[in-house]
Amino acid sequence: MKILIFIASFLVAIGILVAVHEFGHYWVAKKLGFKVLRFSIGFGKPLLMRVGRDADRTEYCVAAIPLGGYVKLLDEREGDVAPEELHRSFTRRPVAHRIAVLLAGPAMNLIFAAVVYAILAMVGSQVIKPVVGQVRLDSPAAVAGLQRGDEIVRVGDRAVDDMEALQIALIRQFSDDGVVPLRVRRDGDERTVTLRVTADRREMTEPGRLLPGLGFDLATWKANTVVQAAPADSAGARAGLRPGDRLLSVDGQPVVNMSDFVSMVSSAPGRDISLEVERGGARLRMVAPVARVMEQGRAIGRLGITLQEGVREWPPGLLEMRRSGPIDAIVGGVEKTWEMSSLTVEMVWRIVTGQVSAKNLNGPISIAEFAGISAYLGVTAFLSFLAIISVSLGVMNLMPVPLLDGGQIVYQLVEAVKGSPLSERAQDFGQRVGIALLVVLMSLAFYNDISRHLN
Repeated sequence: MKILIFIASFLVAIGILVAVHEFGHYWVAKKLGFKVLRFSIGFGKPLLMRVGRDADRTEYCVAAIPLGGYVKLLDEREGDVAPEELHRSFTRRPVAHRIAVLLAGPAMNLIFAAVVYAILAMVGSQVIKPVVGQVRLDSPAAVAGLQRGDEIVRVGDRAVDDMEALQIALIRQFSDDGVVPLRVRRDGDERTVTLRVTADRREMTEPGRLLPGLGFDLATWKANTVVQAAPADSAGARAGLRPGDRLLSVDGQPVVNMSDFVSMVSSAPGRDISLEVERGGARLRMVAPVARVMEQGRAIGRLGITLQEGVREWPPGLLEMRRSGPIDAIVGGVEKTWEMSSLTVEMVWRIVTGQVSAKNLNGPISIAEFAGISAYLGVTAFLSFLAIISVSLGVMNLMPVPLLDGGQIVYQLVEAVKGSPLSERAQDFGQRVGIALLVVLMSLAFYNDISRHLN
C-alpha cells in the first residue's frame, strides 16, 4: 500500500509541474501569434484528448507515459505548412518571440514556486530554531567550543533564524578551506565560534554528512528511548542490553531521543561505548562494542537492536509559529524562490567542478520517495516539496544544453547574431551532445538511487 501511495504522489507531482511548465510555453505562444498544434501532458499514445473550438483546433491530451510533456507548435521543419499559415510557423516568428516562448516554461515553474511559498507563508508553519543539541567529542565543533544550547544566529555573513536557513547557509559557507565561522547566542550574549575542518571535505558534502562531519546535531524533541528487541547474536545483546531497557546516555552524553541515540552509535564504528540504562527502576552501566558495517561506502556503527520511542516533547521556545500577511508573503515567496534558484545553480556548478559530491544528484526513485513522504506528512509538506522541485525544474531547464529550453535559447541567440539559423549538421551534433549529457546525468542519478537503497 505504501509503495502505491509513493507512486501516486510522484505521478501527481510530476503531472502538476509538467502542466505548469508546458502551460508557460503554451500561453506565451498563443499570445505572440504562434500556432499551437498540441498541448500534451505525458508522451506516447494519447489516452484522453479534446480538440479546442478555436480556429487553431489545438489538441489537448493526456498521454500514456506520464514522465514529461510538450507543446507542439507549427514548424515547417517537421512537415509542409500551408502558405497562408507560414507566418505562424515557429521558424518564421521573430527571434525575440521564439526566445520568449522558450523562456516561458522555466519562468512559469519559478512563478509557481513563488506563489506556493507565498501561500505557505500566509497559512503559517512551525519552524525549529537553530539551537545546538549534541556536540561530539574531539569534533571540529567541540574543538571550537560550541556547546549544547547555543543558538546559531549567523553563518559567515548570513543571518539564520530557523533550521532550514541554517542548513542552506552551512552548505553555501562550506568551501575548500574548511573554515566555518558561526555567530552564536549563549546565556544572552553573542560570541563567535570558528569551526575548522581538516577531514575529507568533499565527502562531508554527501547527503546527511555535513552536520555529523562538523560534529554537532541540532536540538530537537525529547522522548524516552527504549530497547524493543535485542537479538541474541547482536552486539547490543552481547553487551547486556535487554528488551524494556530505557537508554539514558552514551559516553556520558544524555540520549535525547531515538534519532539521537542512533546518531551517536552510528558515529562510533568499531569501538567500545559506555551505556547507561534504566532497568526496573535501577540504573545500570555497561560497555558495548559497536559493530562496524559499511553503508554507501563509509563505515558506520550498529548494535543490531530494535528501538521504540515514547511521547515526543519539544523544549520550550524551540518551536516558533510564523505567519505572514499577503504583501509580506508575496515578497517572501519571491525572495525564497530566488534563494533556492541561486542555491541550485551554485550546487550544480560545485558538483561539476568537483567541490561537492555527485551523490547529491537524485533520480526518480528518490524523488518518488520524497513525494510519498511529503504526502504522508500533509498538504503543506507536499506543497513545499512541489515548490522545491518546481525551482529545480525551472533552473535545470535553463541550462545551455541542447534538448533543454536553455540550449534552444542558445540556438536562437546564435541565429540573431549571425543572421541565419545554425546548419542542420551543427544542430544535429548539438542534439547528440545533449542526449549524451542527459544519459550520463540520468545514469548517475539512477546509480545514486539504487546504491542508496541497496546499501
